[in-house]
Amino acid sequence: MSSNSPLSSLHWPGRSGPAPDASKPARQGRIVDCGVYVDGRRLWEQCTYKNALAEVRERKEGFVWLGLLEPGVELMSDVAQTFGLHSLAVEDAVKAHQRPKLERYDDILFLVLRTVRYHEHELNSVAEIVDTGEIMVFVGPDFAITVRHGDHTELAGVRKDLESDPQQLALGPGAVLHAVADRVVDSYVSVTAAIEEDVDAMEEAVFTPTTKLRIEAIYQLKREVVELRRAVKPLQLPLQVLTHDTTLPLPKEIRRYLRDVTDHHTAVTEQILDFNESLSALINAALAKVSVQQNTDMRKISAYAAMAAVPTMIAGVYGMNFEHMPELSWTYGYPVVIVLMVGLCALLYANFHRNNWL
Repeated sequence: MSSNSPLSSLHWPGRSGPAPDASKPARQGRIVDCGVYVDGRRLWEQCTYKNALAEVRERKEGFVWLGLLEPGVELMSDVAQTFGLHSLAVEDAVKAHQRPKLERYDDILFLVLRTVRYHEHELNSVAEIVDTGEIMVFVGPDFAITVRHGDHTELAGVRKDLESDPQQLALGPGAVLHAVADRVVDSYVSVTAAIEEDVDAMEEAVFTPTTKLRIEAIYQLKREVVELRRAVKPLQLPLQVLTHDTTLPLPKEIRRYLRDVTDHHTAVTEQILDFNESLSALINAALAKVSVQQNTDMRKISAYAAMAAVPTMIAGVYGMNFEHMPELSWTYGYPVVIVLMVGLCALLYANFHRNNWL
């Protein structure tokens, strides 16, 4: 690769180790869509991001909305040079696996959101339930760049909805940030509702005597709830900053819309914390149920062993090879002993049954 390539000019400060090796093939990703919006209307159906940015800056109005899917270093470095993005934020956008956060680089905002998806599963299953991805949003004075990692929470619907609402889109790049955050938080709401049904079903199974539920399934759901909490809860602080910090380069109207997103996010976070507590209680209840069942089984085993001991003892006595023993020559000795053993076993059974051992 020549020294004039975009990759060679991108610096990666603040990290240990060398920059990515330019000699290795890079994952290119792809450009999902790019458009120029003026007064809430899209000018062209297709355009390159360089031409789009040049058009906006020549007009001195409107903004560019560029959508990327899992971009590689080479593509992202060229985008960074074109739009003037900070290299630290660009590295995060390429590598992904970031916690939700909000960073400001002069007049550019960088927001990281974790996306979630719910997988249908059986009640007793220990399969993966919640899948996570990421969306990064760069918002500048005349552009909005969305970077998506993962196969869910597609943004084509967000773009379509905004394009059908020119008044909202006319608010500028901040409208894209709000729309993406709103879509992601809405997905949190739907996933949380699905998990709530799982928790309710497990509660019913645990407290129904005839239903057998694997404790492993409860542990699995608890682990997935913890993963969901890690994806959702850290977004609380960035949303609060976006809502209340008047120094950020966002229109006042966008901050008002973001308050509604923050309210929904707070409700989801509280619900997820409730799930965690409920599942902890369910695990304790399930363990107690197993312990009670084991005690019940042990009592049954002990009762049957006691009943078996009676004929075993009598048969053991008469099985001794002594020549002079009582009732050996008595005509009714055998039936009397059989009746005696059955009677004693029946008496023991009735006593155990009365004390709920059987």
